[in-house]
Amino acid sequence: MSDEALLAGLAARDPEIAAVFVRRFRAGIWGAAASVLHNPPLAEDVVQQTFEQALRHAHGYDPRRGSVRRWINVIAHNLAVDIVRSRRWSVPVDPEVLAVLGDSLTESSEEQALARESARLCRAAVAALPHEQRRALVMAGLYRMTAREVSESERIPLGTAKTRIRLAMGKVRAVLVGQGVGPG
Repeated sequence: MSDEALLAGLAARDPEIAAVFVRRFRAGIWGAAASVLHNPPLAEDVVQQTFEQALRHAHGYDPRRGSVRRWINVIAHNLAVDIVRSRRWSVPVDPEVLAVLGDSLTESSEEQALARESARLCRAAVAALPHEQRRALVMAGLYRMTAREVSESERIPLGTAKTRIRLAMGKVRAVLVGQGVGPG
């Protein structure tokens, strides 16, 4: 039975065809999720969510936009990426960091002015980077992505991602040290 016929059977909520659909696509969906998450139990959750979305949106499948296999794997990939993104913002903050931040509120106006100037110089240094290096640095620094995650997100080799991050950090550091902001 073709993939398109299986999807049509899934849309019609035929239980036998749905079972065949699951058997045919399960491994590929799990692989797509696991390659993003690096966490087998979470990948299993994505498999379940992917089949649920496929069932809900089967009537919306457009064969002109790609094969059923591609369609279902894109759903899985997007769900996995959503999980990674949601977990980035839920990282607990160390209480000592909060204490330091609280102490910074009592800094003198001169200290605050110096901090604002340092931040301005840092933003300018990052803005002056080549586009690819700036993206890699922001992903790694601001979004706490690993070089591997940058590589996968940008669809570039791991070595290229590492090089972009390293070069960007070196250029920003050089600008800040040249301005007397960072450690030499």
